[in-house]
Amino acid sequence: MDLRDPSKRPRGTPFPSQGDALPMPTFETRDGGACRTTRSAELQRGSGAIVSAMTSAPWYVEAFRSDYREVYAHRNLTAAREEVRWLTEDVLSGTRGVVLDDCCGFGRHSVAMSERGLDVVGIDLSFDLLRSARELEGESDAAALLRGRLAQADMRALPFADGAFGAVVNLFTSFGYLGDEGDAQALAEMARVLAPGGTLVMDLMNPAAIRRGLVPSSREERDGMVLEAERRLENGGRRVVKEVRLTTADGAERSWREEVRMFEPDELDERLLALGLRVERRAGDFSGERFDPAEAARQIVVARA
Repeated sequence: MDLRDPSKRPRGTPFPSQGDALPMPTFETRDGGACRTTRSAELQRGSGAIVSAMTSAPWYVEAFRSDYREVYAHRNLTAAREEVRWLTEDVLSGTRGVVLDDCCGFGRHSVAMSERGLDVVGIDLSFDLLRSARELEGESDAAALLRGRLAQADMRALPFADGAFGAVVNLFTSFGYLGDEGDAQALAEMARVLAPGGTLVMDLMNPAAIRRGLVPSSREERDGMVLEAERRLENGGRRVVKEVRLTTADGAERSWREEVRMFEPDELDERLLALGLRVERRAGDFSGERFDPAEAARQIVVARA
């Protein structure tokens, strides 16, 4: 199976950092086919153009740097295995074709789904997180499951052909980062690469629960590290903004801002329907519990092409 689309190249705003380059990825699908994505010259690490472009990096580049896994250590492979249990046993059971893990981070959900028999490839904008997938080595067969299956790409321009995937998953609040135009592009791309009859899974915040329970500030000390956060709502309560300051054990400080647009169920349903996707069900958590708009911790949306 060839997933490539020569007109779609991974693009976005990668950033320079130390370490070896990620190998040029080849997706080897289980039916014996392959897909190679090519990062164009202007996106190669170490390019002067990248360095200059990153002088005012967007928040979603600053937030997902190499220390992300240390800051959010609980977002690990063990948790991912539990988070995908219901999805793989119910929602994605019987999926035909390859599953795209859109915004896969360091691949923890990709591994967990692969362990349960799905044929998974993943993309993410963060080079640091993709490279840190190597650190999963030694945990089950994680390294082998990910080898050749992760690529750096922008969710607004997926480097795959129309209808290439039997399912697309976008987990752990990885949507709502890019502004109105960017979010619309990202949603349209998910729809474009989904095969007829394919399944889209989006894991989002539940706006009502966030507005009701937002914690204005927090401070956590762990392993010599101090993590401080200030939170607020903007844009009429539709956007969550978090200002974060990290102080590492050696005294170094780093600050960044996170902001995520929340989507009401009816609003998201309309957007998906306009793209030819019909919402079939909505769950309130990763166990598949019924979605309660007032109380649900999450908003897990299942739509069909």
